[in-house]
Formats: sequence, C-alpha cells, structure tokens
Amino acid sequence: MVKVEIVDEHNSPYTSSAPSRTNSSDSISSIASDVSVPDESLYDRLSALVDIVPPSTRQSISSSLLRTTSFIKKTARVVGNVVWIVTTSALLVGLPLALSLEDEAKIVQQEQEMLAQQQGAQQMLPPGSSQPAPKAVVPPGF
Repeated sequence: MVKVEIVDEHNSPYTSSAPSRTNSSDSISSIASDVSVPDESLYDRLSALVDIVPPSTRQSISSSLLRTTSFIKKTARVVGNVVWIVTTSALLVGLPLALSLEDEAKIVQQEQEMLAQQQGAQQMLPPGSSQPAPKAVVPPGF
C-alpha cells in the first residue's frame, strides 16, 4: 500500500528562497551557456546517423537512391535522343521545305508583277493597235 504525505513547501529542505519557476529557468540557461557546441557540418551529422539507423534500413535507402538515379539517367538519355532526332529531322526536312516555299512565293510575286506591267502597257496603247499575244510566263529553271 502507498502512503501519501503532504509536504509543506515552506519548511521543506529541498526548496530555496527564490521562486521555483525562475530557479529552474536559470539553471537551464546556465547549463546551455556552459556547453560548447562544436561546429559540425551536415556530412558529420549524417555520418553520425550510421550508428542510429539499422543496416537493413540503410541498405533499402541506398538501393532506392541507386534505382532512382539510374532511372533519371536512363530517362535523360532517352529524352536527349528524342530531342536530337526531332531537331535533325526538322532541319533536314523542314528547312528545305521552307526554302522551296519561299522560292515559290517569289515566283508567284514575279508573275503578278509581270502581268501588272503587261496590263499597264496595254492600257497605254491606243485603241485599235495590235500587239502580239504575250508569251506564257515560265519560272526560272524550267
């Protein structure tokens, strides 16, 4: 059986004259100021965890990190190859196509200018004068 005693705080040998709340905070602050903390790097702290973390957990963490880095490397290689294929295909197919479309647009513009010049020349001729029929416009290279 447990015997309970009521202890009078004023006459107890364990109490001091200062209030207990201040006394306990003073002791904590004095302890904190007395302890010197060495400068530790993050690597030092992580290497100290080797003793705390069990080997099986360390092995599973290591294997998952290795799998993740391997997956990232393989994915980066595949994405790089796809980008290379798309870029070279665009240069080999798209650039000549764009150049040929530009040439075609220039030819069409030249034909329109020649037709406009011929129509302007026909308007300048007096009525009734005959001029030979205009030749068909042939694009350069044909």
